[in-house]
Formats: sequence, structure tokens, C-alpha cells
Amino acid sequence: MSSALSHSEIAQYQQQGYVVPAYQLEPQVLSKTQEALDTLIRNNPGVRPEKLVSAHIEGPNKEGVIGSRAFLDLAMHRPIVDLVEQLIGPDIVLWGCHVFCKPAQEGFETPWHQDGHYWPIRPLATCTVWVALEPSTRQNGCLRVIPASHAGKQLHPHLHEDRNDLTLNQRMAEGAFDEAEAVDLELQPGQMSMHDVYMIHGAKANTSGQRRTGVALRYMPASSVFDRSLKPVDGQTGVPVSFATRPLWLLRGRDVSGQNDFTTGHG
Repeated sequence: MSSALSHSEIAQYQQQGYVVPAYQLEPQVLSKTQEALDTLIRNNPGVRPEKLVSAHIEGPNKEGVIGSRAFLDLAMHRPIVDLVEQLIGPDIVLWGCHVFCKPAQEGFETPWHQDGHYWPIRPLATCTVWVALEPSTRQNGCLRVIPASHAGKQLHPHLHEDRNDLTLNQRMAEGAFDEAEAVDLELQPGQMSMHDVYMIHGAKANTSGQRRTGVALRYMPASSVFDRSLKPVDGQTGVPVSFATRPLWLLRGRDVSGQNDFTTGHG
């Protein structure tokens, strides 16, 4: 199956802020990553499975997770990077990977939010590729998006919620969007969605009997800077992050900004 986006898929991403490409993971890549998921969960018994941040960093990382090279391999998988290049251009930086695994019956809600509130990237620009490793359905809390909510490149007010049953602790304030417009992105294992940094999205809690897992791969154009001095939503995200020590990978092209640090966190 071709990993090239069609003209209509590119147009949908540009106009609606998201797309589910026709391309799906090859069976052997899917199987390898599913096995890595089981190992990841087994190696991190003290971490909520919705909060497996920087899972692509092999061994213990500075964000409280013992990660696996298999997720870095997934993020570097040529067909996926080919898709990303069609949307953000030829100069591509991998800066993050988050495994969201929602257990059956008690999987946390992800409140409506915009990713840009959380990330130290200037100017804000990221394409997230959300790869389903297990069925992601309305019943078990699939990703939901508000079409075209990225269009104005505007970050709306978010409110902090001091709760321990949420994936993230920042929720969109009332009035910024109409939830009736939400689209449920139901995916089968190996399928993926792609969305823009300004896209309003969230996911309901998983109260079903089926676990739901996706891997969010984060790519930014190298014209942006991962500014380690910034601390957006400082300590209030609900997820332990260490942007000061997070490694970056220049996957393709050149560092157009000339300011990104590709040394920190490696080795």
C-alpha cells in the first residue's frame, strides 16, 4: 500500500486539521510494536498506562518511563515520515512520542484541549501521527476532533483541573467550540490519524471491556525551535515532562532555524 497522501487527503488536513490516511502499518511492523507495548507496560508498573511519555527513549528516561527502541523505530518508519513530509515539508524533527493506553473499564478521559498549550515550540508547529495498536472505537474512548478548529491558529483559554482521573489536567474553557461538531476517529490496529498542533481534540473515558492503545508521534518542521528554556503550563499538565533533557532527532533535511539542540539527551 502506498504511503503517499492523495491530493484529497492533503486538502482535508489543510482544511479540516486532521486526516485518516489510506496507508496502514505493515503487519510485521504492527506486530513488533504491539509486542513492545506489552513489554513497555510490564516494565512500568508504577506509571499510569495513559501517561507513558517519551516511550521511544530506550531504558530509563528523565520523565519517569522505561522506554523501548521499538517506538523510536516506529517514529522513524520511512512510510510514516513520508506522510509527514507531505504535510510539514522536507525538514523534519522528531521531538516526542507518547503511548496512550486506556485500560478496560477504567481508562482515563482526555479533556478537550489544544496541544499547543503544552509544548515549548516556537513558532508552534507540529504534526501528530496517532497510530492505533488496538481497536479504537466510540465504546472504548477513541480520539475525537473538532473539524477546522485549527484554522485560525489560535490558542483558546484552558482551565486547570486538579483531578487524578484525567490523562491531562488542562481543559478547554467553555464557549470556544461546539461539541456537537465533534468527529469520532475510529481506527483499527495499524490505522492512524494525523492532526495539527492547533486542532481541538479529546477522548472520552474507557468504560468498555476492551483496552484502547495509540502511539502519538510528534514531528515539527525544522523551521521551528524546541526552546528548552520555556516551561508552558509549568508542572500543571498532569504528565511528568522534562523538556530540558528531551532528545531531538533531525530525521530529514536540515535545521532551518539553526537553533535546535540535537545533542542533549543522546548518549
